[in-house]
Parts: sequence; C-alpha cells; structure tokens
Amino acid sequence: MKNCLYIILWLCISGSLFSQSKFNEFLKPSDTLNTPRRNAVVITEVSLASAALIGLDQLWYSDYPRSKFKTINDSEEWLQMDKLGHVFSSYQLGRLGANTLNWAGVSKKDQLLYGSTLGLGFLTAVEVMDGFSEEWGFSWTDMAANAAGTGLYVGQELLWKEQRITLKYSFHRTRFAKMRPDKLGDGWSEEFLKDYNGQTYWLSANIHSFLKTDAIPHWLNLAFGYGADGMLTGEANDPLFLNQDRIRQYYLSLDIDLTRIKTSSRFLKTIFDVFNVIKVPFPTLELNSKGRVKLHYIYF
Repeated sequence: MKNCLYIILWLCISGSLFSQSKFNEFLKPSDTLNTPRRNAVVITEVSLASAALIGLDQLWYSDYPRSKFKTINDSEEWLQMDKLGHVFSSYQLGRLGANTLNWAGVSKKDQLLYGSTLGLGFLTAVEVMDGFSEEWGFSWTDMAANAAGTGLYVGQELLWKEQRITLKYSFHRTRFAKMRPDKLGDGWSEEFLKDYNGQTYWLSANIHSFLKTDAIPHWLNLAFGYGADGMLTGEANDPLFLNQDRIRQYYLSLDIDLTRIKTSSRFLKTIFDVFNVIKVPFPTLELNSKGRVKLHYIYF
C-alpha cells in the first residue's frame, strides 16, 4: 500500500491521546522506570499496530488478488512524493514511540532502540504485505525512505539530544482530484490522503537551536518544503494520460515549533505535540522546476 498517511496520523493521535489525562501529574514523564506505564504503552502500541495491519489485510488487500512475494522498482513514481510520505510516516511514528516510552520513564537508550524504531517496524510489515499483493510489490526504495525517517530522528537524538529539525506536512486542495477521483480522492478527507498534488512535506529547522540567540523566539522555525503538481498518475508516460504537465516545487517559509511554546500545562504540551506534525501556514516563496518564482501570501 503506497499511502499509509491516514493510518500513521491515526496512530500518532491515538497513541498521543493515550497519555492524556485531566491531571498534569499523570501527564508528567516519569523520572524513573514506571513499569505499569511501560506495560500500558507496549500493550497499546502493539494492539493499535496489530489492529491496523489486520484492518489493512481485510479492508484493503482483500480487494486485490494475492501473489507470490515479489519486488518492484517504483522509485520514479509520483515525482517521489510517495517516498517522502514514507519518510514522514516513519519519522513521526518513531517520535511517537520514543515520546511514549519517555513518559513511562524508560532509559534514553531503550527509547531509541525500541521506541524510535516503531515506524520502521510497522512500515516494514506493510511493505511485506505489499510484496504478497498482485497489485503492488515490495519496494526497496520505500524501505530506504522508511529507514531515512527513522534515521533522521535517531541521528538528531545522538548528535544533539533534541529534534532541531522536524518533519511536517501541509495540504491544499487541487483541481486534479476532480479529474481522477478514483485515484486522487473524492472529497476533502480522501484528497488529504491521496492527492499528491496538494501535499507538501517540510523540513522545519528551529532557528534558536542552531544560532543560540535570545533575539529570536525559541519557537520560530525556518522551513524548507517540497511538493509536486500536474500528476494524474504515478508514471509520467502513462498512455492514458500523455499530456501531464508535471513539475517539482520547492518552498521556503517560516514555521512554529509548537513543542517549544512555554506552558505549565501538561495537557497543552500534549496537544501541541500532537499538532506539531502540521506545518503552520505562513507567507511562502516558491521556486518550481520550470524556473518560475511565486510568492504565496499564505500557503497551506
């Protein structure tokens, strides 16, 4: 399955909401190993992941013929937007896994070993399921993207002991979904997940973490985005859609790291952590692969 974004966002929100309560004390990360919390985290994440995989098998893969395990090379499809989706999903699931183990008081080493690899493990299972489907196949480039997302999280924790650069997502509706609603989505909720033309993936870098100056708000980020436009199919030379005007888009914008907004409320911190996966709209400069420059007063 090539678009796991819905499942990833659902797991991120569900897993994060698990650690919410009316009481700040409950939300406060434990200073030492809290065995009941750790067990609850493990059981919840295993249950959610298992339910998601079973749901995929019954509701998605059952509609297509099974096959012997096979691999495919889909590295050129969708101008690599689907690959960035894998990087984003793996990173966010890894962040979720590490954060919930931190809440349970698990050691930093085990957070990285068993928490930050949550995304890689889950998406590997999905990729294996792809391998046994006639419709798709096991993609090594998808696996490389999954590893890159996990590596981005783990690498920063080892290098800086914090996430100075976060992966974020934004979306706007496009005219292409109406041209192929079966492939790109019918309605906002489906288009949000399926229409690669409206998706943008961002590397959002915290300015204060790099410059170490109080002249800049601690929550202010500089964001670099990538998107694509003009795609009706994955392949550029699809015989049914020969006149696609496919372009790459590069963006420069500001952003807000919600997790760095100071508050004494553990509940608000949890909410900020959940919604920090979404890029905050700001004025944005766009450069596309045709050399055209455009200023968006507000870009989603």
